[in-house]
Order: sequence, then structure tokens, then C-alpha cells
Amino acid sequence: MNGGEEKIGEKFQQETKYARLSDRPERAIPTVRGPRPQGDLIDLPEPDLPKGPSIWETLLKRRSTRDYSRTPLSLQELSNLLWATQGVTAEADLPWYRTAPSAGALHPIDTYLVINRVRELRPGIYFLHVGKFRLEMQKEGDFARQTAEAALGQDMVAEAAVVFIWVAVILRSRQKYRQRAYRYIYLDCGHIGQNLYLAAGAMDLGCCGIAAFFDDEVNSLINVDGREETAIYLAAVGRKQT
Repeated sequence: MNGGEEKIGEKFQQETKYARLSDRPERAIPTVRGPRPQGDLIDLPEPDLPKGPSIWETLLKRRSTRDYSRTPLSLQELSNLLWATQGVTAEADLPWYRTAPSAGALHPIDTYLVINRVRELRPGIYFLHVGKFRLEMQKEGDFARQTAEAALGQDMVAEAAVVFIWVAVILRSRQKYRQRAYRYIYLDCGHIGQNLYLAAGAMDLGCCGIAAFFDDEVNSLINVDGREETAIYLAAVGRKQT
């Protein structure tokens, strides 16, 4: 980029600032969007939250893990991880309380999974329905290598038991926060990603967040348009290589 070209990162930061004299963001009722039922629905087991290390021990030992064994995860372990990232903790008036905070309680992040090795689940791409805590199969098959290639050829993506793909449904936040929504969406996803790191650490599983990927390839893989719904963060999870 030469000096005459627009610096889009700086422009984004400037144009999404709040100023005291600007109009206040309009309030709006959040919409609920997501895939229409297309495949098998799998009810997840209730989270089993065994007594483990304290939050302080988990923080002390938190690391990004890039080497995974071939041993699969159990469906119960996957359920625990999903509950930690977006589980409903109290069914009050909508929106329900969840394990991760969200600006305006709008929860613009959807979760897709590339399942490579999870007992009781066929390999494929799944979508998490948060309210009913169930998975919906979107595509059946082995997508390990295709996902790894979309993640700039990172082998750990193919070796992981499961890859989380977090997708921003932009309108959920933008209808209330307008251009400022784009800041909040990334913050929301960061909260979710950290919850996954901590849950995986507490369960002695390896986890690594991934921001380096070919956007269009990941969006195509999970069949979202890349504009109103777009992948913004990935994470690989598996058993640590010993």
C-alpha cells in the first residue's frame, strides 16, 4: 500500500466513532436469522460440568495448541464446549442470558462446526441452534482438508477433532448500532472465543484461535453470502498430542 491509497483500517476506526453531538443509535428489536432446517437434527446432551481446575489455574495454563492426536472427542465433551461458548444460562424474557456477553444482548454470532472426529456424529458441517441446544447437519462428508486449505493451509485445522467457525449475522447488531455495530461484533466474538479457550483448558483439551483464512472460501464452505452473514473467526479443538 503506498501513501496515496486509502488506509481502510484507519478509516473504519474513525467512521465508527461516537461523538457527543451525533444522533443516538436507534433501538430496534433483534431479528433471529439462521439456516432453515435442511438436515438431521441432533439433540445435544445437557452440559456435564465436572469439578475441575479453578479459573485461576486455567488462566495460568492457557496456551494455544496446534498439535492434536487422532483420538476423537465425545459428544458430551463437544456439548460442554458449545455450552461454554453460547449456552443459555437463564430463560428470562428474550433475549435469554448466555455464557458470553453481547452488546445490547443482540448475539449476532452464529456457530458452525466442521466435525472431523467426534463420537456419535458423522463427519460434516453442522449449525448450532442455541435455543433448543441442538445441532443441524448442513453437509455430510470429510471437509478436514478443504477447511485447512481455506485456513491458509494450516495443517492443525485438518488434524483437530472439530473446527468452530463463528459467523457474524450483521443485521442483528447493525439495526441498533448502525456502523458502530462492526466494532461490537468483533468484541462479541472475542468473548466467545475466550470462553472456548477456558473451557477447553479446564477439560485438558487443546484449542487454537484462527484469524488467518481466505474469507470467501470459508463462507462458501458453510454457504453464507460473505456480506450480511460472514465468517470472522475460527478455532481448532482436539486432544493434545502427547
